[in-house]
Amino acid sequence: MTQTNSYHYNVIRRAIERIDAAQGPVALDDLAQEFGYSPSHFQRTFTQWAGVSPKRYQQYLALDHAKTLLRENFTTLETAHSVGLSGSSRLHDLFLRWDAMAPGSYARSGEGLTLRWGWFDSPFGEAIAVATDRGICGLGFVAEMGRDASFEDMQQRWPKAAFHQDADAIRPMVDALFHFKGSATLDLIGTPLQLKVWEALMQIPSGQVTTYSEIAQRIGTPKAVRAVGTAVGRNPISWFIPCHRALRKSGGLGGYHWGLPIKRALLAYETAQAAVR
Repeated sequence: MTQTNSYHYNVIRRAIERIDAAQGPVALDDLAQEFGYSPSHFQRTFTQWAGVSPKRYQQYLALDHAKTLLRENFTTLETAHSVGLSGSSRLHDLFLRWDAMAPGSYARSGEGLTLRWGWFDSPFGEAIAVATDRGICGLGFVAEMGRDASFEDMQQRWPKAAFHQDADAIRPMVDALFHFKGSATLDLIGTPLQLKVWEALMQIPSGQVTTYSEIAQRIGTPKAVRAVGTAVGRNPISWFIPCHRALRKSGGLGGYHWGLPIKRALLAYETAQAAVR
């Protein structure tokens, strides 16, 4: 994604906040006026980013949209394509590989690891990315938490690792994710349970959702829904390990480490993109 698309997201993010505050539909003319666009320019800009009109997107952002997704776009992981590389999957388009670090490395809290990191534009505003020599191990969105808290979050995951700010060194990996340039590797660092949960998340195609209990059932821990929910929340690589596609069985959004507005935007965006394929 280009810096222009990231800028458009920031405009749209403020529009989303405006829509939420209104607790109901907001007319195109009113949105355009508030953000200094003509109605036609706002509609065109919005549609270029989301793939659908502001009116249709508002439907995807509705608070009950999660329930609609569960009813109409629910994925049974048992029948999902192997490792989730379906035609609609972003991972398929990226030829993305993932490797799991040895459990001992996780237990040592990153001791001996050199992690390079930087700030990058993304389709959902500014992002922080962290990488080992093997691939991306951390990715998060900054909009809700801010830079300081986002960096601290990454440091707390691997407190004994050496962090070096070097965006240029890891830019090719990040470009492969956000700009679809080449292939990318994710270097997953977690407990055995977390790795199982994250692998299950990668089986959920873009534009579809599943539930925490379905994931627990799939990985053979049907009574450990809460533990699965915790593992989902500890996902270190946002969007590409799609924890935002995991919902409560009731249709509630559940939590999202980087902020529920981001989760709603991710789900709305992916649903919109799936609708226009």
